[in-house]
Amino acid sequence: MRVAPPEEHAPSARPGRVSEVADLILIDRVAEGDVAAFNALFRRYGPRLRRFLGRLTRRHHLIDEVLNDTMLAIWLKAGTFDMRSKVSTWVFGIALRRGLKAVERSTRLTALDLEETQTSSPGPEEHASRKELRARLDRALKALSPEHRAVVELSYFEGHSYREIASMVGCPADTVKTRMFHARRRLRALLADQREDAA
Repeated sequence: MRVAPPEEHAPSARPGRVSEVADLILIDRVAEGDVAAFNALFRRYGPRLRRFLGRLTRRHHLIDEVLNDTMLAIWLKAGTFDMRSKVSTWVFGIALRRGLKAVERSTRLTALDLEETQTSSPGPEEHASRKELRARLDRALKALSPEHRAVVELSYFEGHSYREIASMVGCPADTVKTRMFHARRRLRALLADQREDAA
């Protein structure tokens, strides 16, 4: 399969989307132990992964740990990338698995922290600093299970298809659709409850 050189590759219409051709070149160089290529890949994906992991884990103290763990896995496993998916799908799949494991471990170790996270609500200053709709959505997303939250985040915020998410999670696309169905239904119920509470 011919891969178009970068100059033939039209810029993506979505801001923040990286060039797949450039990613393939970087992954190939990382597999050969090229530290500069690894640093370039980190610069490309670091901000997106940090944002995704923040939404997924809802535990800010875990973000750097999981991000570093993800990048280490990419460094060690770059040679196993087989081009059956996009580089971004592969990278986010690693981050998703590491993030879910970290959440599970953190939950086991600190049940008290989990309880505090679930019951906390934004203070008046934080409320005033962000739009009400975003605040309600954040609280609703936080109430979802990590698996359901991951599907929503990867689909709506990162733009991945159900097939790509299925590849990341390691389950059939139908399972992703089912999780999305339940996540949407739960979000609707949570947002409706919040509107009633605010009334």
